[in-house]
Amino acid sequence: MSPEFVAADRYFVDQLIRPVANLYRISANGAPVAFVRQKRFALKEDIRFFADDAERDELFRLKARQVLDVGGRYDVATPDGQIVGTLEKVFGRSLLRSTWRILDPTGAVLAVAEERSMPLAILRRVIDFVPYGDLVPILFHFTIRTEDGRALGELTRRFGFRDRYDLDLTGDADREIDRRVAIALAIALDALQSR
Repeated sequence: MSPEFVAADRYFVDQLIRPVANLYRISANGAPVAFVRQKRFALKEDIRFFADDAERDELFRLKARQVLDVGGRYDVATPDGQIVGTLEKVFGRSLLRSTWRILDPTGAVLAVAEERSMPLAILRRVIDFVPYGDLVPILFHFTIRTEDGRALGELTRRFGFRDRYDLDLTGDADREIDRRVAIALAIALDALQSR
């Protein structure tokens, strides 16, 4: 794994348009550091993160624990299966405002990522019922905080038709969140939740 990838605090996530799979490019300091492939229509999510676009060197993966799970848990693991963290969608809180917990390898809660704007969260849900509503680009902004409210970072979608995000973890100076887990969260927020 490249030192730039592990050492960075700011990332840019760019979805690349492909017909068969969702592809993403992760950049840090202006240079690509990871490429992500999500197969569409998979029964059990297994998203792979690679060092290059040829997909030869796997860095880590995001894998669902179960096929169907309302409050889904997704493990972030090394290629050999060692869990480095877990993402858990908080179902009840996510009905109005999407909320995810970030867990360490032991299952302890490190942080919570939640949509910052309640009105935008509700608007995103209303747009889902409009014909072709998924073509309407809606900005969303997630804050990442410890359970006691200390800000660690944020994920912001840039305006436009393509899915592009800025992930800023400069508030996490002590590096409480493994950067692989933070990057996996950025992909999960785009790929795993319905709008």
